[in-house]
Amino acid sequence: MESPYRFMRLLLFFDLPMNTKEERRVYTKFRKYLITNGFTMLQYSVYAKIFPNRTSLFQYTEGLKRNLPNKGSVRIMAVTEKQYEKMFILVGGKSIQEELITEEPLVIL
Repeated sequence: MESPYRFMRLLLFFDLPMNTKEERRVYTKFRKYLITNGFTMLQYSVYAKIFPNRTSLFQYTEGLKRNLPNKGSVRIMAVTEKQYEKMFILVGGKSIQEELITEEPLVIL
């Protein structure tokens, strides 16, 4: 088994204005971009994506920067898989997507 410190999670937090039709369109486009690129929603406006290592995570963030909306607030935080696993869920539970997306390699029988 590989070290749990090798895999990384990118946490993305965002708040975008949604007052006008155009702002809602920008919000929807950004959210679809995240989902299409492998992010899973942890909570409203909080998304996560797993990466095999730091290098791929940092390379990906360069592309992410080119697809940011012009208004609002978008933040990212990189954590190791070990740190991510230590997250406490105080109310509720893991989503089905969180249960399915792990660092374990996919094996098709």
